[in-house]
This record gives sequence, C-alpha cells and structure tokens, in this order.
Amino acid sequence: MRAFVLWTVFAFAVCGHAAASAEYRVVPGGTFVSALSLDGSGAPVKIAGFEMRPVPVSIGDYLVFIRAHPEWRRDRVSPLYADSGYLASWAGPLSAGPDVDLRQPVTEVSWFAARAFCAGENGRLPSWYQWEFAAAADDGRRDARDDPLRSERILHTLLARTGHAPGAAGAGRADIYGLYDMNALVWEWVDDYAAMFVNADARDPDRQNLLGFCGGAALAFDNRSAYALMMRVAALSAMGPADSSGNIGFRCVRDMQQGKQP
Repeated sequence: MRAFVLWTVFAFAVCGHAAASAEYRVVPGGTFVSALSLDGSGAPVKIAGFEMRPVPVSIGDYLVFIRAHPEWRRDRVSPLYADSGYLASWAGPLSAGPDVDLRQPVTEVSWFAARAFCAGENGRLPSWYQWEFAAAADDGRRDARDDPLRSERILHTLLARTGHAPGAAGAGRADIYGLYDMNALVWEWVDDYAAMFVNADARDPDRQNLLGFCGGAALAFDNRSAYALMMRVAALSAMGPADSSGNIGFRCVRDMQQGKQP
C-alpha cells in the first residue's frame, strides 16, 4: 500500500513537471496573405510572434495529462465536452494499448479537451492564422506556398495516410522554425475553427456535415489550388466542439516570452 502511495505521488510530480517543461519553438511574426478570405478582401494579415510546440501532442503526452486531470479520462469526461468517440480506440481509460507507439499524435480528442490540455501547460490552441502562417514554411523558406512540387508532396502525403494510423511525430525534417509535421500525419484543431465556416449559417449543426463533405468550406478560399488546406478546413468545419475524430489532433502555442529571440 505504501509503495502504491509513493508511486502515485511520484506520478503526479512527473505530470506537473512535464506540463511545465514542455518544449516550444519561436515563430517570429510577420505579414502574409491567408488562403482563407473570410471577408472577401484578401488583405494581408499581421501575425505577432508566438511560440509553438514543435510536434503535435503525442499519445504519451496526453496520458500524462489525463493522469494529472482524471476528469478528462474516457470513463469520466462529461458528455458535454466529449462525444462517444473520445479516445474510443484506446484499450482502456489509461492505456492506448500495448502495441501503440506513444510518440504518435493523439487523436480522438475534442476541441474542449485540446483546449484543456494546452491550458494545463500555460498555453492555448493556435488561431487559424497562426497555424497557417507556421505551416507555410519549409526547411529553408518562411513562405513556400508558391512551390507547386511542395504542394503536390503535401497532398500526396495526406491522401496516402487516409485510413491509416499516423506515424511517430518528429520523424521527418524540421522546417525553418524547428517545427515538424505541420502538413502531415493529422489535421489539427485551432482555437477559432468555428470562424472558418463560409458564413453564419454554416454554424448551424444541421448544416455542418453538408458543408464539410460537399466542399462548401472551400468557397472561402482565394487560392482554389490549395487542396490540402481545403481538405483541412472541410474536416474541421464538419466538427462540433465536443466531437472527436481519428484524423484530428492538435498542438499548442504560447505568447512570445519577453526578451526571447528567434
């Protein structure tokens, strides 16, 4: 019994440390033109510098989180914050399964749960503009979106992994900011995903699936050749905040620490 108590105390200490010491990379601010034109203006968007997790939150990270915050366990979470698909493929409330690579991005997590995780390490989900700004980079350029070969590779990667579990995060090459897998492995929740819908009517739950799967979300795109981004927006626009999907994970951002340089 004493050993169990000591292990429990140790586990919670590790959980607290893991949240406090999570690694983030600096993404310097800048100005860019978003592929999404929600107001139809196509005006450049100013992005303040921020810090971002270099890889999507992993299954291992999320296990640490739910051990420290048991209210987010699969068997305890409120149905207001997570649907029946929440961590549904896991072997148990505290086990993803013996053959699961804990470095894989966690999926089957609701928007509410993703926000709670980020808040637990003094962060938040990125805005769409923050995510899109960071995802525009490759390993040598801050904005590589005009490269047709890069766009083709991203689309091929996304189509090839459809129906398959994502691989381990961070296995490829980092971009210019030190971020991995921004355009691969999984879709990612953003904090303001509901604002990405084509119009106010799209926020009606009865119409979300229609817009998501019939391409309605793509109507807001200035660049209709950005197929990978259109697929991402369509996937998110089909979701409610308590919904979960085996294709959607997340990563967190923080405000730039004072005095920190790229």
